[in-house]
Amino acid sequence: MEHDRVATRAWVLHPDIKSDRNRRAAAPALEEAVSLAHALPNLDVIGGLIVPLPKPQPGKLFGKGKLEELKNLFHDNEIELVLIDGPVSPVQQRNLEKEWKVKILDRTGLILEIFSDRAATREGVLQVEMAALTYQRTRLVRAWTHLERQRGGLGFVGGPGETQIEADRRAIDEQLVRLRRQLDKVVKTRTLHRAARAKIPYPIVALVGYTNAGKSTLFNRLTGADVMAKDMLFATLDPTMRAVKLENGLDIILSDTVGFISDLPTELVASFRATLEEVLAANVILHVRDIAHEATEEQSEDVLAIMENLGVNDKTPVLEVWNKIDKLAPDIRSAVQTKAARDEDIFAISAVTGDGFDDLLAAIAKALNSETLLEDVLIPYADGKKRAFLYEQDVIEAETSHDEGTLFTVSWTPMVKAKFERL
Repeated sequence: MEHDRVATRAWVLHPDIKSDRNRRAAAPALEEAVSLAHALPNLDVIGGLIVPLPKPQPGKLFGKGKLEELKNLFHDNEIELVLIDGPVSPVQQRNLEKEWKVKILDRTGLILEIFSDRAATREGVLQVEMAALTYQRTRLVRAWTHLERQRGGLGFVGGPGETQIEADRRAIDEQLVRLRRQLDKVVKTRTLHRAARAKIPYPIVALVGYTNAGKSTLFNRLTGADVMAKDMLFATLDPTMRAVKLENGLDIILSDTVGFISDLPTELVASFRATLEEVLAANVILHVRDIAHEATEEQSEDVLAIMENLGVNDKTPVLEVWNKIDKLAPDIRSAVQTKAARDEDIFAISAVTGDGFDDLLAAIAKALNSETLLEDVLIPYADGKKRAFLYEQDVIEAETSHDEGTLFTVSWTPMVKAKFERL
């Protein structure tokens, strides 16, 4: 059985590369990497270490002296797996595995492993598998050993030659095509569900944020649901949606999404775009931040960058939710609450205690039920989709025909207008 397997002894390294001006603060970065490692079952994380590097060495990442020092460290601690918190090239990976006689996993590989372990729905499983194959395809090099391990007993005596690499690449491409077809079917089904939801006149409020910011705890408090909420990176992976009546009587659909993380693998950003479509369709976005985390500003920047990468409409209202104020010392907590109170789009709350919820709920209601605007919209005769939308929303006050199309006078809220502009 799964839980009877002997845990793999692992060590986490965070290379602090001095030549990288955009590098993250080393201590919180190592702490996050260790938390990522703990998120995988059957890993016994023996230790973690920050390794200062003037610049990465192309062949083995680390210099000769550091290689020997780490080799002795891993040998003395009987380490079987080394997790390197950063990108490791296929050549570096192969050379380090030979040098240290351990398995190597870089940050992207580790995150893919966690997603693979957590994916619960058919769609999630397909997306992770596609992301893993895309990642693996880039790592086919002469005499590379990682793929052999994944094949179990079907490895090669030596390294795979060029012909074998081409065969592997072709096999991966064929599997990707098959997975894409299966995913298209799943996405079509979800699109039908979304179309059915669109007929319900409930606005969508999407929760986004860095992993472990407390989105699921907030979701549970708002909906009374029982979504998995643990102090663990990527505790929830598949998106969850609930129709809910808030305490102030407002009916909404609340969407909880997968947590973001810095250096999220590009393969995952692409494959999870479909899952995150709910964010793109949202009428209001709640950006949930762990305000008690020492790297909260950097985490916020990472989330905003990924939202931009996903194509989130900059016209969609975003409310910033500073969560976990219950974890702050009283004086710091008071200062954070005062700072949040100065900005009408920031709310300091605790999803655990419910502190600050009244103001947040009032702001959500205000964002969804803004003042009505009376505007003229010219729609070409050929654009049946936008015309149909106006009729469905029942916002037309008057319409007149012109040579280039129909001029509609509409009475709508900014929320309906934003939906119209996304068509």
